[in-house]
Amino acid sequence: MNLWHLASGVLILSGATLALTASIAIVRFPDTLSRMHAATKPQVVGLILVLEGVAIQLRGHGNIWLLVLVGLFTLLTAPVIAHLIGRTAYREQRYRDGLLRLNELRDDTL
Repeated sequence: MNLWHLASGVLILSGATLALTASIAIVRFPDTLSRMHAATKPQVVGLILVLEGVAIQLRGHGNIWLLVLVGLFTLLTAPVIAHLIGRTAYREQRYRDGLLRLNELRDDTL
């Protein structure tokens, strides 16, 4: 077994594990803000790890640039989507009481 195959397998399995834990957390967490965290952070890191593992498998192939584009698009859009979901959850008051230590949007008209 080649060292490249081993590194690729470890990256893909760890990325898949992070994606699995993110999906379980989305189902198990009680409110929107907690689910938003689970949907963005481990999901994006898991996807990047899987893409790195696939890039190792495809080294020297022209499709690696497509993997880079997928990773960059995910890194650019995930924070924006999380921000919009968080603002919507705040506006509709779909968060647990006592979860926010500092409420910076209290006087904002949204």
